[in-house]
Amino acid sequence: MRFGQFTVQVVSGGRLKMDGGTMFGVVPRAVWSRYVGPDAENLVPMATNCLLVDTGRNRVLIDAGCGGKLTEKQRALLAVESGSPLTDNLMSIGVAAADIDTVIMSHLHFDHAGGCTEFDAGGNLRPTFPRAAYVVQRGEWDLATADLPELRGAYPQENILPLRDAGCLRLIDGDVDIVPGIRSILTGGHSPAHQCLLIESGGAAAVYLGDLCPTAHHLPVRWGTSYDLDVLQLRRKKSALLAEIARHRWFAFFDHDPRVTHARLRPDEKRDFTLDEESVPDG
Repeated sequence: MRFGQFTVQVVSGGRLKMDGGTMFGVVPRAVWSRYVGPDAENLVPMATNCLLVDTGRNRVLIDAGCGGKLTEKQRALLAVESGSPLTDNLMSIGVAAADIDTVIMSHLHFDHAGGCTEFDAGGNLRPTFPRAAYVVQRGEWDLATADLPELRGAYPQENILPLRDAGCLRLIDGDVDIVPGIRSILTGGHSPAHQCLLIESGGAAAVYLGDLCPTAHHLPVRWGTSYDLDVLQLRRKKSALLAEIARHRWFAFFDHDPRVTHARLRPDEKRDFTLDEESVPDG
């Protein structure tokens, strides 16, 4: 889609399934299953909706999906599609890995950062996007590389350490203009240094919500995931940011919704916020 002077495209970083209880946290199954039907194993379909932004100066990728390094056991557990979905899907629209100059990470959990690195022909790990600077909040990097036993499954080191070793890591602190037209919004909540991304061009604006609000079903302020480390912080930031998006008629981009990749929002008495259905893309 044209977005002011920018072109913005949603590119899948891999479809998968996740446990419904994981995705909806403290929300009872009897409630969330009205909106998302779980399968016999209580799994619900999830997307990894990465964002390709061509500003005219920069070709920017926001988040990197699951990647292609998962073992067969891991793929089977999460029903992750085969191959390297992000780079395959970029190639299908004529974008090579070397065309990307900036990769911005909302945070570094495995389903967002798996596509940051890949194996070369010799089996060695390397950055997937060889000419790109990888932009990460410093607090997120410090947590992800702290080797805390309780977070080891969330932050596989093979997804992130090769970025430091290759010298392509750019650490930022707080709200920063990353490239002209794209600014970080430090939110915390889901992880202590989780960030959303504000995209502005020609009077148009959108926010990539990351896991502050992973799907359109999570628009109620109190709906979150079991991965949220600071629930109070998440609810405060989520409420304020969704209100701003609705007030200014910006687009909201959802990173895990398999049906609604982006839409405008409006306030709702029962569910806090809801989709402006006229803005929901077909398909």
